Amino acid sequence: MLITTERLTMRQITESDWPLFLRLNTEPCVIEKCFDQPCVEDVRARFASRLPRWSVTSGAWLCLVITDRETNQAVGITGFDYDGRSAEVGYLLLPEYFGLGYATESLQGVIAWATRVHLISAFQGIVTEGNVDSEKVLAKCGFKLHEVIADAYCIGGVLYADRIYKLNT
Repeated sequence: MLITTERLTMRQITESDWPLFLRLNTEPCVIEKCFDQPCVEDVRARFASRLPRWSVTSGAWLCLVITDRETNQAVGITGFDYDGRSAEVGYLLLPEYFGLGYATESLQGVIAWATRVHLISAFQGIVTEGNVDSEKVLAKCGFKLHEVIADAYCIGGVLYADRIYKLNT
C-alpha cells in the first residue's frame, strides 16, 4: 500500500520505523496537546498494535509513515481507525515540519484514498481543546465542528474538552 500526494508518500509503518514512532510519541512539543508523556513500554505496545498488515476489516489503526518525496525524509505519521461506519483520523508530525502543510496534505491524501479504495464516507477527528493547529488542519480538509464534550480528557492533571469534528464525503 502506497499513497502519494504532490509532495508526500505514505506507507504502512514497519518495525524499522520504531525510532520515528518513539520520538513522535514522547517529544513534549508534539504530544503536549494530545496526551500525557507515556512510558516507553506503553509506546512500544501502541507501536506493536499498528504493525500487523492492515485491512479495512482488521479493526486496527492504519498507521502510515509520511515521507517527503523530495528529501526522502520521514516527517510524521498519519492514519485512521475504522469501525465499519466511520474512520477516526489522527496524525503526528515532527516539530521541524510543523507549519509546512504536511498534516493537511497527508490527511487529504488518506481521506481520498480511503474513500476511493474502501468506500469509506464518514470521518471524524477528535481534538483536545487548545490544539488550534489540529483544528485548522481538520477545517482545511473540510471537517466541521460537530460536538464539544466538556472535561472529557485529562492531560497533566488538567481536564480539557474534546472537540469532535466530522466529515462526510
